Amino acid sequence: MSEGLLARLRRGDVLVGDGAWGTLLMQRGLPAGQPPEWFALESPEVLEEVARLYLQAGADLVTTNTFGGTAFRLRLHGLEEQIERINRQAVEAVRRGVAGRALVSASVGPTGRLLKPLGDTEPEEVEAAFAAQIAVLAAAGADLVCIETMSDLAEATRAVRAAKAVAPALPVVATMTFQTTPRGFFTLMGVSVERAVKGLEDAGADVVGSNCGTGMEAMVSVAGDLVRHARAPVAVQPNAGLPEGRGEQLVYRETPELMAARVPELLDLGVMIVGGCCGTTPAHVRALRRAVDAWRSSPAGR
Repeated sequence: MSEGLLARLRRGDVLVGDGAWGTLLMQRGLPAGQPPEWFALESPEVLEEVARLYLQAGADLVTTNTFGGTAFRLRLHGLEEQIERINRQAVEAVRRGVAGRALVSASVGPTGRLLKPLGDTEPEEVEAAFAAQIAVLAAAGADLVCIETMSDLAEATRAVRAAKAVAPALPVVATMTFQTTPRGFFTLMGVSVERAVKGLEDAGADVVGSNCGTGMEAMVSVAGDLVRHARAPVAVQPNAGLPEGRGEQLVYRETPELMAARVPELLDLGVMIVGGCCGTTPAHVRALRRAVDAWRSSPAGR
């Protein structure tokens, strides 16, 4: 795609993100005990297929399967020596899948470590791990970096700084995960929306927002807080509702139609990127695409 993320946002385009990858990968034979990143090594054609499904559903941004691609996460599966191959081949697979018709969004998730003084991991060590991953993602041809599902603001800002240091040409989207509490919306580490926005923007994030943690209804409220405090464009990617247990499975009950029905509220608030997280599918993204296009054609979106 010839035009980058920030140019499109500056022009006023509302963009559609993709949805969840985990369920689709499970359906395509992810071996028990292996992380989703395994596909980049053993079956990159599956990643290409999923990317194509989201492109066909109408996504403007398609995510790489690299959420757990830092050395910290890969070490848990004995794959830390494969960090370069995993991250490079994941980007290459998505690039083939979207064939230049969508932006390739390089996913960077939490390390799973607690930073000092709360934990035993040096912040500099975490930043170095993010930098090592992001350098590969950028070199492989990602169009932007998406730092997502963060709860610890210190870790999130380390990731943003790492991205800006090793891939200064790439836009950085940074999203936190908020839960509903009696006092408002906070991450599991107690970070408020206002504090998250300020910290991410000060670290250099080009787009800020929220993903996971809530369904669409609560995300509309989170979005209101985000837009109120943010100077940067805002992105949201809610789950398809909250998960419910069904035997050994988690089920998400928010249908594509239910999610799409709330899209006009998000866009009226000023949200610029709308996608899906856990439980969402190409069908959800297709519904989001239709809702965004309908809003753009309405008086509110003109």
